[in-house]
Amino acid sequence: MHETPWRQLDGWLWGRHTQGDGLPARALRLLRYPYAVIRDLALGDVNLRAMGLVYNTLLALIPLLAFSFAVLKVFGAQRDLEPLVLEFFRPVGEAAAELTARVMAFVDGVSSGLVGALGFALLLWTLMGTIQKVEDSFNYLWRVEQPRTLGRRIAEYLVLVIVGPVLLVLAFGLGIAPPLMITALFIALYRFVPNTTVRWLPAIGGGLVAGLLWWLVSKVFADLYTHARSLTIVYAGFALIIAALVWTWAGWLMLLIGVQVSFYLQNPGYLRLGLVELRLSAAETEDLALRIMLLVGRSHVQGARRWDNEGLARALRVPGIAVAQVAGILEQARLLAADETEAWLPGRDIDHITLREVLRTVRNPRSTLVDHEQAKPLPAVDALQAELQAASDSTLGERTLGQLVAAQPE
Repeated sequence: MHETPWRQLDGWLWGRHTQGDGLPARALRLLRYPYAVIRDLALGDVNLRAMGLVYNTLLALIPLLAFSFAVLKVFGAQRDLEPLVLEFFRPVGEAAAELTARVMAFVDGVSSGLVGALGFALLLWTLMGTIQKVEDSFNYLWRVEQPRTLGRRIAEYLVLVIVGPVLLVLAFGLGIAPPLMITALFIALYRFVPNTTVRWLPAIGGGLVAGLLWWLVSKVFADLYTHARSLTIVYAGFALIIAALVWTWAGWLMLLIGVQVSFYLQNPGYLRLGLVELRLSAAETEDLALRIMLLVGRSHVQGARRWDNEGLARALRVPGIAVAQVAGILEQARLLAADETEAWLPGRDIDHITLREVLRTVRNPRSTLVDHEQAKPLPAVDALQAELQAASDSTLGERTLGQLVAAQPE
């Protein structure tokens, strides 16, 4: 059976010859990063998410600019918004001015109150939904399963909509070069949008890569559009719209590539796994559940800083998605509870949480996909399962999480 090219590259970049401190080994380990990004683009749904964000951009562009226009109007800087829009469309060449004029005409109409209160509410809902889609894409690439709470989402999105335009106009007015301004924007997005703790260095690394790609692709795109006269002939008046859509897709794709880079810089342990769905064995799930409960219970007893998913993943040296999956099962069974900062604490007194209950919970998580009561009875299998469960229960007895914490206080 022939190996796929990806499997061959995987074996080459993670083979024994990549170990050690020699220059060739270091170079091969460095190549893992572009390899992982390209592999995810080819095999994952990153490209599909970029395409989906193009659609959401079409819906949210006018609401975003209308709200930005209204915010800047307070400072008398509403006309400073037009150069920013022109800069975004600059890669489409001479047509950028026409696109900008059309967009600003729509924005003027919306900002003048022509849409009414109901229309304005609909535009706000569309804008918030689009920002949520962006957060969902970031969370997907960061393997974050738990989104922001509704209250946090509304508050942080409103701050973004109000403060963001002011900062952009201020940066543009100070004469900061557009590539630098875009790179700084990417770094801020990578640092604060994912619903997890992103360190500054990975965010800066992702921002620099995405900013460089943006500059290079915009140059290439502008040259291609300028020389592709056949595009105008074939598509006539639609050529401008098509060019804008393609450029928007390219922009989102570069933004998501930067997200991948920042994630891999902070979590190099995922370089080989990529976007493949993580499947834990039964033994791995049980072991991870006990370790999570031990660490959470111990920090609670000692009054130490509470663990979140990322901290648990680092301490236990396992992928964060694995921690999120198992912790979610434990939370559903009320063995764990999340505080206001989404850190974990025991669901109840640790002296009343039995280890038998922990294992039973992760062995039999609640599922709506399988109706066990309707399963065909097989007496031999059923008897064996009951015997195994009885043996496990007998071994654990009434031992509690509190006793497990006392057995390993450090």
